[in-house]
Amino acid sequence: MSIKRMEQHRSFDGEQCKYSHYSEVLQCDMTFSIYLPSNKEGKKIPLIWWLSGLTCTDDNFSQKSGFQRLADKHQTAVIIPDTSPRGEHVADDDAWDLGKGAGFYLDAVQEPWANNYKMYTYITEELTDIASTLVPNFSGEESIMGHSMGGHGALVIGMKNAARFKAISAFSPILSPSDVPWGMKAFSAYLGEDRDAWKEWDASELIKETGIPPILITQGTQDSFYPEQLDETTFLANAQKSHQAVTYKKADGYDHSYFFIASFLDDHFAFHMKHLG
Repeated sequence: MSIKRMEQHRSFDGEQCKYSHYSEVLQCDMTFSIYLPSNKEGKKIPLIWWLSGLTCTDDNFSQKSGFQRLADKHQTAVIIPDTSPRGEHVADDDAWDLGKGAGFYLDAVQEPWANNYKMYTYITEELTDIASTLVPNFSGEESIMGHSMGGHGALVIGMKNAARFKAISAFSPILSPSDVPWGMKAFSAYLGEDRDAWKEWDASELIKETGIPPILITQGTQDSFYPEQLDETTFLANAQKSHQAVTYKKADGYDHSYFFIASFLDDHFAFHMKHLG
């Protein structure tokens, strides 16, 4: 597979890079960003995945959060995929919460989305193979985190691949997509009207499984999308019934923005590094 480095920036002694490549899974050109820490001691380093939210690209987290300081402090690589397939030939919708920028990190089965919208397979297989070639001294240990739609994606991908990811965290995640407007709209379009098929992509259903990695969630109390889109009731009830290791924290006065994310990234990185060793 041919990949092209588009950008390279020195940041906190590490390197923030942006790459492009043609995705065989998504049938379009894609970009992603990756941070590689300084690793002056030549140690084995883990990899954290970050999944962004609706309307975002791989630039949002790399340019707004300031995560690079923490990634170099903890000596971990961080990879940031785009949120959906891109290109003029890729199916889209006039609304901002469906189509480009709103891939929901699943594998679509309905037309016109099925040909391109395979973000789950793209991340867990194709981009995973690429990442393994870009991280020097990769330890093989991974964890995953995300925000909003990306929080949904982190939870779903992390729980569906519980043996692979050591920990999962999320900021303001869509926890019960089958029961909230954003999720119902996306699932109906991408997966069809059979609600049983939605369960495979719903964190509130997947949390019932055994062997789930430890989970940390932070939710701002002044989030304009809470609780309508981000209600935690079903998820936490199912987690408790299944005796899952879930820590759910509310942050008083915080909204849905990257100001909120930047304020609590220290906590999330510390959580991940605890489980990544």
